Amino acid sequence: MGRVGKIATHVLLAFLALLAAQTLATGQSPFGVMPLAHAALFAGCALLVELLFGVERAPWRFVAASDMLRLVRSALLTVLTFALVARLVAPDLAGGLRTLGGALVILVALLSGLRIGRRALHERVLFSSVLTLRPAPAHPARPRLLIVGSAAEAEEFLRAPAGLGERYSPVGILTPEARDTGDELRGVCVLGSIDEFDTVLAQLRDGGLSPAAVLFLGETPMPAFGAERLGRLKSEGVRLLRQHGVVEMGHAGAALREIGLEELLSRAPVRLDPEPVRALVAGRRVLVTGAGGSIGSELCRQIAASGCAQLILIDAAEANLFHIDREIGEAWPTLPRREALCDVRDADRLNALFAAEKPEIVFHAAALKHVTLVENHPCEGVRTNILGSRNVAAAARACGATHLALISTDKAVAPTSVMGATKRVAEAVVRQQGGAGGPRVSVVRFGNVLGSAGSVVPIFQHQIARGGPITLTHAEVERYFMTIPEAVQLVLRAVALSADDVAPPDSVLTLEMGEPVKIIELARRMIALQGLVPERDIAIRITGLRPGEKLTETLVDINEIAAPKAPGIRQATPATPLPHVDDATLAGLEAAALAGDETRVRTLLFALVERLRQTHPGQPVKVVAGV
Repeated sequence: MGRVGKIATHVLLAFLALLAAQTLATGQSPFGVMPLAHAALFAGCALLVELLFGVERAPWRFVAASDMLRLVRSALLTVLTFALVARLVAPDLAGGLRTLGGALVILVALLSGLRIGRRALHERVLFSSVLTLRPAPAHPARPRLLIVGSAAEAEEFLRAPAGLGERYSPVGILTPEARDTGDELRGVCVLGSIDEFDTVLAQLRDGGLSPAAVLFLGETPMPAFGAERLGRLKSEGVRLLRQHGVVEMGHAGAALREIGLEELLSRAPVRLDPEPVRALVAGRRVLVTGAGGSIGSELCRQIAASGCAQLILIDAAEANLFHIDREIGEAWPTLPRREALCDVRDADRLNALFAAEKPEIVFHAAALKHVTLVENHPCEGVRTNILGSRNVAAAARACGATHLALISTDKAVAPTSVMGATKRVAEAVVRQQGGAGGPRVSVVRFGNVLGSAGSVVPIFQHQIARGGPITLTHAEVERYFMTIPEAVQLVLRAVALSADDVAPPDSVLTLEMGEPVKIIELARRMIALQGLVPERDIAIRITGLRPGEKLTETLVDINEIAAPKAPGIRQATPATPLPHVDDATLAGLEAAALAGDETRVRTLLFALVERLRQTHPGQPVKVVAGV
């Protein structure tokens, strides 16, 4: 029914409501001249109120509590308007206030009943709700679903219209509150609290209602269920599901997805207000280097979802760039974008690209990040991580970009590896391009992300799949971990906070990564999540620390002072002004790298890092080539 039809129905119901109210209030026939005139006048007032406030714009089939309250407001305004007009035009209203009160109640009842009936028809529950005395049993042809989450989250999920992709038949709900037990939400019973998960699952199996999947709603922390329990469920073929969340932009909001291994391993994620990020990138041209990598691709997704005016994707890896460009195009088809196959080492190509696209905000995520590989190829690490960062910063400054964000790593703190040392120098080089006519520069430093390319999680997965052993370098090695979407969310929030600072930032922003995780415990949990027993089914072998590897990592160095910045974000401010890295220093490092002189590259690099880590004021850093 179109809006005109709905307005006509609204007016007709108002007419009938006043006739019924007058009849109930006076006991007289409603078909006299005055009752009909008053009813017509009342209907006219309803039409006036509807034209002014547009209650009928809301679709009947999606009626919600807020719509019902608007109906009450509309009916009340109709009655008040009618009372005022009738007093001037036809003051002898039969029944007086009783008629007005009755008309209000009847009109609200008619309008509400019509909408409730329409929604029940839309959800195909009108007849079953009226005729069925007990909740309907699980549909035998559909896989059974056990829902875990708060009562409000479960009700919202069950209220959603059909169309969730693979259809399930809910058999029960577990909530955090024991007092909810026995309640019924849209025909599905609350079977117990989350603490009673094992007991409820056993009861369902005894009753022949074993769930084929368990849906975890909202912020239900997965690790709290225990790796052994979750692994047992997976080994029994039970699917572990979630709804697509806010961070997973571009997906249908109600669609279900399999829970990723990184979610089963990680702590409860930090949830932040997305508005500061939207304010940062909305309506602006944004460029991302390393756009096809683990962090770069997630940056692209969240930036696109935040409403940027244009997205420029840069990567030197052809396949990675192709995949992220296609994904962004499918998820946000109307977003203007450009993909560019470009190496950050190529300064001329970067300058031409930046000059043509004129990005306003630049996220520099391109880097060589594998500790062992960069340790074996230090010249390549310097050329990409230091000289490439210099090229990106210079191009951003030349094109007039307003903000440049560098993605750094905890390995830049007290670095013992070439990779960490190159990132520490990159931090200093990029920050020097900020201010005095250059872009505002933000450096964001964080630890490991679960599931990224080359991280221990996919390596361990591969080793478990082939029957073991899992290899790790030392039993005491520990690292900070968070999921890729959470890390990128915090990166964007940190940059947005930096953009709001009055003075140009001189500190490094660090992400609160929670408590460090022992890698051997991570390996054991991953084995358990497959329904296996560590050391019995899958062996764990210690191989010894590799060159440049540390037992622990930190996010703040000895010459930095840490302070809270915002939830989930801290800032590390230099205790003394950082020394300047001049062009001659970089030229010497570049000459050694281009010449392939690995020994000299290491010498120059770590000498430069130590001067950047000094705890007292010193002279500008200058390492003369040939020393």
